[in-house]
Amino acid sequence: MDIKPLRYFVAIAKTASFTKAAQQLSVAQPAVSMAIKKLEADLGLTLIHRADRHVGLTDEGKRLLVHAEKIVQATDDALLEMGELQGLSQGEVRVGIPSMLGSYYFPPILMAFRHKYPTIALKVIEGGTWQLQQMLENGELDLSVIVAETLPDGLETQALIREEMRVTIATDHPFSQLERITPDAFFDEELVMFKEGYFHRRIVDKLAKACNKQPKIGFETNLIPLIKSITQQGFGISTLLSMVIEDDDELITRSFDPPIWLDLGIAWRKDSYLSKANRAFLEFVSEHGRYKR
Repeated sequence: MDIKPLRYFVAIAKTASFTKAAQQLSVAQPAVSMAIKKLEADLGLTLIHRADRHVGLTDEGKRLLVHAEKIVQATDDALLEMGELQGLSQGEVRVGIPSMLGSYYFPPILMAFRHKYPTIALKVIEGGTWQLQQMLENGELDLSVIVAETLPDGLETQALIREEMRVTIATDHPFSQLERITPDAFFDEELVMFKEGYFHRRIVDKLAKACNKQPKIGFETNLIPLIKSITQQGFGISTLLSMVIEDDDELITRSFDPPIWLDLGIAWRKDSYLSKANRAFLEFVSEHGRYKR
């Protein structure tokens, strides 16, 4: 079976559109439509519903998608590995990094890696840990930083960094007089939070559920400077990683009671070929990590 129609089929399934799939694959839409019709004819099955501009998979299409994704991923892995056996001198690393780490932890590491390996292209995708984990599992990323406790069976991980989530407040907030902040006290305040899907928010939501509290979220934003500014002006309190707080931020941090520690790791798919470029990046990041227990 020609792999190209399966690649087109997977793209249509992910985008729910022949047009978007063609754009993603950089091919003409008629070529995509013809390939899918031929695939359906070869299999003797209807794989895609085409009605009222809505594109969806039939039950047979959904069954094929499970196998098609594995076949396409395995083919890409095989081509990559064969290319490296031929002495491929260049490569690409597609890595997902949550915004807090992308802004405050990874920049010097990424620049140092680029300096050591100038022929390797770095493609950094920023997003929430849940979104990045899904992209990793779907083969859209090669590596991703995730919260270690959420590791599914299909991924492997290597410890990267251990950081404390600290209550973040304005300098004149009453919490400044305390050494530690209980979850109950924290949830009595108006909060400035990341949006859902980010590990910052997932940890807070999990903590609220554990103590049977409903968070009072006054502001939702993924912009760390804005979180800091709102907190500085006393319009709410937040919780950020220690690395994010700088000397000139005019903010105070306190530990939760008990303290909350996050174990962050860099993950990859177990059943996928990890290229030389990705292995080099993984080794480099691990050497420069600061994981401590």
